[in-house]
Amino acid sequence: MATPNAQKIGWIGLGRMGLPMAERLIKAGHDVSIWNRTRAKAEPLAKIGGKIVNRPADLKSVDVLFSIVATGKDVQDVLYGENGVAAGGGKMPPVVVDCSTIAVEESAAIRHKLKSLGADFVAAPVSGNAKVIKAGQLSAVVSGAEAACKIAMPLVEVFAPRGVSYVGQAELARVCKIAHNVMLGVVIENLIEITLLTNKMGVPRHAFLAFLNNGVMGSMFTRYKSPALVNLDWTT
Repeated sequence: MATPNAQKIGWIGLGRMGLPMAERLIKAGHDVSIWNRTRAKAEPLAKIGGKIVNRPADLKSVDVLFSIVATGKDVQDVLYGENGVAAGGGKMPPVVVDCSTIAVEESAAIRHKLKSLGADFVAAPVSGNAKVIKAGQLSAVVSGAEAACKIAMPLVEVFAPRGVSYVGQAELARVCKIAHNVMLGVVIENLIEITLLTNKMGVPRHAFLAFLNNGVMGSMFTRYKSPALVNLDWTT
């Protein structure tokens, strides 16, 4: 395996999360080849050094392949579907890293298939959104064969500089992401309830949230969500 900046990296998926994540790798000096279903979304990355390929199979020869797409089926399709990376010969990059949010069972099936194709699979879901990525505050959790994770983690740290946690083998990173999302739902529901309660009793929303965020119960998440609650703007 090549040294980190000499590695050839493949990237599949340039949605709201994938584009700024790939952008950070390119700006850090990595050799990144990109495929996206809508080619136009890749054009901005070509202007800063990304290499656009015409089809997923053009990424067979990279050292580490990343994917971040919408569903488990999408991951399967882009990796080893009819028009996926393995199409026309079955060769896969030695390490495949998936940052999508998918089910444990889907991830396990993908791992099993990739093993038969000679590739190690690293599950690497992330915590944050596009704004968090641009602010350099994204974090990630990884699981899989330890040797493969050691190869992947320095690259993941480029777009998740707040921290990358190795939690063990197989799909344990998916379990962590599910638990993370459960907590997210509980926290936002409670934040809304207590804000409405205090507001109903006469406390301005902005004043209550300022108090909360300045105290021990405040967090990056509550501070991020406060403008939406103050302005009743659910698009933020």
